[in-house]
Amino acid sequence: MSVKVVRYLHGGEPGWGVVHDRRIAPLSCGATSTADFVANGLEAAWRSTSDQATLPLDAVTLLPPVTSDRQFLCQGTNYASHLRESGMDPDKIGFNTLFTKAPSCLAPADADVVRPAHVRLLDYEIELGLVVRKPLSGAVRVGPDQLHEFLAGVTIVNDISARDVQLPQAQFYKGKSYRSFGPVGPFLVLLDAQEWLRWPEFRMQLHVNGQPRQDAHCGDMIFKPHQTLSELSALHDLQAGDLIATGTPAGCAARAPGKLAMWAFRHLLSESAKWRLFIKKGLSNPAYLQPGDIMTASIRTDDGAIDLGEQRNRVVAS
Repeated sequence: MSVKVVRYLHGGEPGWGVVHDRRIAPLSCGATSTADFVANGLEAAWRSTSDQATLPLDAVTLLPPVTSDRQFLCQGTNYASHLRESGMDPDKIGFNTLFTKAPSCLAPADADVVRPAHVRLLDYEIELGLVVRKPLSGAVRVGPDQLHEFLAGVTIVNDISARDVQLPQAQFYKGKSYRSFGPVGPFLVLLDAQEWLRWPEFRMQLHVNGQPRQDAHCGDMIFKPHQTLSELSALHDLQAGDLIATGTPAGCAARAPGKLAMWAFRHLLSESAKWRLFIKKGLSNPAYLQPGDIMTASIRTDDGAIDLGEQRNRVVAS
C-alpha cells in the first residue's frame, strides 16, 4: 500500500512525516535533504502506523518534498498530444528531449507562483515527477518491472513556463527556472513493486479557476520512465533524491498556429518578426495565466488506490 510522505515546517522546525488521513506521523530520521530521507527514512516511513499520527496536517507549513540541493531534470515533448498542439508530428520525433530547471525554482504545493514583470505569456504543465532512490554513476539498463529498484517515489510537478522567454529565445532553462516556477508535492508517494507497475494508470488533471485544462493518463508517455532512467544514467550521474519531471500532455495555453500561418512563419517572416507576431497573438489568448488565477493539479488512479494529492497555486504579479 502506497505511503504519503510530507516535508513540513512546524514551530519553525523542519521535519518529515507520513500522512494518515489528515494527520502526520513525524519521522525521527533527522533528514535535512531528500537524499538524507531516501537514505535514512524510507524504512521508517514504510513502518509508520496511524496511531503514531499526532500532528494535524492543517497545523504545518508545507515544503516541497524535493530539496533544492537535488537535480531538477525534465523531459520535453513526451506526449503525442502535446507535440501535436505544438505543431509537431509525433512520428517524426525520434529522440527523448531532456533539459533542466534550476532547483531554486522548487516551491511548495500551495505556494504562490510569481509572474515576473516582463513575462506576459505564463503557462502551466502538469507532470508526473519521479524521485531517484539510489546513486547511478554509470550506465544501467532499467527494465519496465524494475522501477522500484531505482526510484523512491512519485510526486506532482507543475512545470511553469514563460513562453515569451522560452520559445523566442530557444532557452528552456531560462524560460522555466524563475523562482516559484516549480511547485512540487504535496507528497512524495512511496510505491511498492506492484504499485510501480500501475504508473500508466495515473490520471493527471489540471484546472485553472475551476475550468479543466489538462486531463490525460501517464501511460500516454512516449518515452517511459524505465527508458528515460536508462538514457540518463548513460549521460551523467544521478543521485538519490534527484527529481525527474516526465513531460506534459495536451491542454497548455501555448498552441501552434494553423498550417497556413506556420507556412508563412517559415517562408515569409524573419525570426524576429515571427516571434513578435507569436507574442502579439498570445496576448489575446485568455488561456495564459494572469495574476489572481488559481491552478489546481492532481494525479491519482481512477480507483483512488494511489493518490498523489492536490496542488493549489495562485498566480501573483511580481
